[in-house]
Amino acid sequence: MSDPSSAEAAAIRECAIRLLARREHSRLELHRKLEGRGFPAAGIPSVLDSLIAENLLSDQRFAEMFARTRSDNGQGPLKIRAELQARGVDGATIDQGLELVDDTWLDHCRAAWRRRFGMLPADRRERARQTRFLAARGFDAGTIRRVLDESDDEP
Repeated sequence: MSDPSSAEAAAIRECAIRLLARREHSRLELHRKLEGRGFPAAGIPSVLDSLIAENLLSDQRFAEMFARTRSDNGQGPLKIRAELQARGVDGATIDQGLELVDDTWLDHCRAAWRRRFGMLPADRRERARQTRFLAARGFDAGTIRRVLDESDDEP
């Protein structure tokens, strides 16, 4: 069965629209959810193609929303990129999504550091611990170094 029946396609479309009404999804994410709800894998791609053509499904919009939400929650660009890749978003789309918040990565890193620590590292061991925390959140070494060096400069 390569082409879904019209009733099957309508059911897939209705379920997809309900999922998209809750939040944006990537194409791969939506495909997986529809399969998980018992729809045949062969019928899903054509429905997703029509949703993309109608601009109801957009990996670009998903990447922008995802990057904005994750960065507001203190996640860095490296972690966000990995999560978007796992959701099937291509590299160029990820770059565009991360570009929207690119100028604020230092601010996000600084905010995550203040929320978690808020005080200067007392020694090298504590500085290493703070560095590991920020790296695990997805910030690159240069940004982490700038945040910790700035904190050393504060009175």
